[in-house]
Amino acid sequence: MAGRRFSLIRLFRRKKEEESPGAAPAQQPEEVQQVQPPQEDAGQERTEEQLRARGRFRRAAQLVCRFIRCIWHEEATFMATGATANSDLFNAQTSAALLDLLVENGVYKAKQVSSLWPGLQSPRDAVVPATVRCIHQWLMSNVSDEHRLDNTLVLLTKAHPTDVAVTLLRSAPACDRAARTMWKTLISSRWTKEPVLQILFPVLEYWPAHRRRTSDGDERDVFALAATVALWEILQLSHSWCPGGVKDNFPRLLLTLLFQVFISTEEMSEEVETFWRRCQEQRSLPPNPNRFAVQTVKALLRQLLDEDVLMAIGRKCGWDMLLKADSHHYAVGLLARELCRVSRSFGRRIAVSLLPRLSRGEPLWELPALAFLVEVLHCLNPRQYGPSVLQIISRHLRSQCPERRRLALRGLVVLSRDPAMAKSMRSLSESLLELLQDADTDAVQMTLSAFINILRFQIVKISSPIALKLLEALRPLFDNIRLCAPHHGH
Repeated sequence: MAGRRFSLIRLFRRKKEEESPGAAPAQQPEEVQQVQPPQEDAGQERTEEQLRARGRFRRAAQLVCRFIRCIWHEEATFMATGATANSDLFNAQTSAALLDLLVENGVYKAKQVSSLWPGLQSPRDAVVPATVRCIHQWLMSNVSDEHRLDNTLVLLTKAHPTDVAVTLLRSAPACDRAARTMWKTLISSRWTKEPVLQILFPVLEYWPAHRRRTSDGDERDVFALAATVALWEILQLSHSWCPGGVKDNFPRLLLTLLFQVFISTEEMSEEVETFWRRCQEQRSLPPNPNRFAVQTVKALLRQLLDEDVLMAIGRKCGWDMLLKADSHHYAVGLLARELCRVSRSFGRRIAVSLLPRLSRGEPLWELPALAFLVEVLHCLNPRQYGPSVLQIISRHLRSQCPERRRLALRGLVVLSRDPAMAKSMRSLSESLLELLQDADTDAVQMTLSAFINILRFQIVKISSPIALKLLEALRPLFDNIRLCAPHHGH
């Protein structure tokens, strides 16, 4: 590892040289397994190698055992007293060297590590989460040397990415200074950034919490907001570059964050409020989770868009409208229009990600999702995606919600401009006739536009009964036009 070797590691190597003259300097995992804690049973036989280890190595062996026990039990006074930085156990040099020693020599996967955790059923599985917590605690106590354990953390994460990421989310949900250092290390390494992001993304999507079991048997909920805080910190750390995993998953992340804004505005469970209150106690975070989610949306967009685009959305009150349940879908539509102006490919990628959600008929965020889809329809290839879109839109034509009907008609007007799609709309004639009697003038106007587009291509032949119904529906409209027209004396 980079940096100077500490006295403990020199002592460890000196012991090996004394026991095996001429041996290669490489460390062997089996030798680490020889480090045994003092046994409660005084009559237990000591091996010949343990007897030879007495002397200068005895103190180091006892220190390792005390250190590992402390990892597992996680003494409550560690963070409370703030005095551990100068203790024998957590001396900056000694404790960092011990962590290096444990991870570099594969103690977390050693077959005989059970002797270090008497009484545990599966102690080997408990080592990785415990080591992650210990690295976090060490960083909290050693501000000036925060990158000392970077290689150790990367090595551990390469072998166990889920354990490391989920344990970090549980241990530091508010993403304190030490956690920020750890996330930065993981995202900066080419070995760990993609696996860690792929673990983070599913946690973001489960609202309010996702149960992700770690190898130590921990099944506590991992809150989506904890992953949002981690993502926000990652985006802040990478202001000059965008991690490949973030860029590749931009549509998925944007839709997930917009849903978080909506759901945390619409309803807030007691467990989410309690969780967020704890986070606020640790850090200066916005009072409401929806405001923090909006901040994260902005941070994500800054990775791919100019600041001018965000300012344009702000001038049109888009960010404020996102925070209100009754105007959220308007803001989502505004955001979609701005994205399409910058890049049609952005709009197309997000629309493709939206289609499965809308096809499943998820009721909570269906109106905002429909608003986004309508704004980006012109970015899609109608021959490729038109049938799926038409199926979604037709479901909303008879909705009891006027806003959904209006959005569905807007989408229908766009689709009807394509000859192939106009032919597919023949089955919607009855629904469109009913909408001509709608009291909403805008809805009637869009319905007529769709009919005109369908007839213009002369592809769809309207049956005689439908034509008669269309004339009956249009007659009141012409009467209204005649009554409202200016009177010129003839």
